[in-house]
Amino acid sequence: MPTNFTAGPVRVRVPATSANLGPGFDALGLALGLYDDLAAEVAPAGVRVTVTGQGAGELPDDDRHLVIRAMRATFDVLGAQPDGLSVECVNRIPQARGLGSSSAAIVAGVLLARALVADGEHRLDEPGVLGLAAEIEGHPDNVAPCLLGGFTLAWSEPTGARAVSLPVAEGVRPTVFVPAERGLTATARAALPATVPHADAAFTAGRAALLVHALTADPALLLPATVDRLHQDYRAAGMPGTSALVSALRAAGVAAVVSGAGPTVLALSEPPADFPLGTDWEFWKLPIDVSGARVARGRLGHAERDPVAAGRKS
Repeated sequence: MPTNFTAGPVRVRVPATSANLGPGFDALGLALGLYDDLAAEVAPAGVRVTVTGQGAGELPDDDRHLVIRAMRATFDVLGAQPDGLSVECVNRIPQARGLGSSSAAIVAGVLLARALVADGEHRLDEPGVLGLAAEIEGHPDNVAPCLLGGFTLAWSEPTGARAVSLPVAEGVRPTVFVPAERGLTATARAALPATVPHADAAFTAGRAALLVHALTADPALLLPATVDRLHQDYRAAGMPGTSALVSALRAAGVAAVVSGAGPTVLALSEPPADFPLGTDWEFWKLPIDVSGARVARGRLGHAERDPVAAGRKS
């Protein structure tokens, strides 16, 4: 089937995400109101990527860029590759901090490529987008909230990844504590044991179930609901500052967890106004994103190109 590419650019806005949320390892995620804006169009030849904001001067500007890799994978699924691509990225999601920057890039790439194909939505439906993004990322816990928004539960079946988005209760107020240091998901995963005690698995399964209730109906239960025995303690030695901050916040009654693979810390309840943070952390109060990724026609406007407009720092 011949592929017709659309004329002119398309753009997408993708939210930051926090995965795991304590006991929901590789399953639970939350979309946060901090965004990357991207635009792409088919070019006569070659690949050109421009990056503003987070990752500028560091990320590749050719086919090695994760957005381009995701676009190429999507074009393969859709049946043809364009001769060239031009992509503009305005990044506000910190790179390698546990806030879903790679998932945002993957979701953006899949959606941009689909939108550049005239009948892309017919050839690749929403479940197909989720499945492809999860396949590229390796697991669905970050791509699901990035796509769907809100609080998501994701799982995998033989046919691919699946997810649902649930509304979040009023009293959930996310704050992220972002360090200057970076982390790598592969390194964090390497710290995990091949097996865990049955008692720890059962304990964490119960807390993950409680967390669904706490986030959707009773935020007063967030502190006990965010206790984890599957991954955070095993990773603590590689992120001592993160582990110490999580412990200090929880001792102050705050439902704090490691955001994704870290080193960012996510608090789901309000920290005390006088909490001693120190100088090694920035803290940002972020709303919950309820819309997920959004695609539109046209180039990025002035507001989308503002490197801080879509992320409010406190």
